[in-house]
Amino acid sequence: MALRDRHDFDSLVNEAEDLVVAELEAQLARPPAGATVCVCRECVLDMAADALNRVRPSYRVSLMGTFSVSMAARATYAREISKAVREAIDKIRANPSHD
Repeated sequence: MALRDRHDFDSLVNEAEDLVVAELEAQLARPPAGATVCVCRECVLDMAADALNRVRPSYRVSLMGTFSVSMAARATYAREISKAVREAIDKIRANPSHD
């Protein structure tokens, strides 16, 4: 019997995904001056995927999350997320998957 048949993996969550989506939303709300950023479904998902591939995953199982992470580590991770999202937006803006 497969593990997925015996265990519920729905509670296994990559916290980075929520953080990247929130940061992507914030940055898309205030694009660089004079920059046009496509916010179609395909481009936004490409930006999210690119940013997620740039940051280390942060999985949790409990609904409460991980409390053992220091504030300094959280701040560092937030900066990594912000940078990854900025770079992803720039990359997809310059090379959209569509015309």
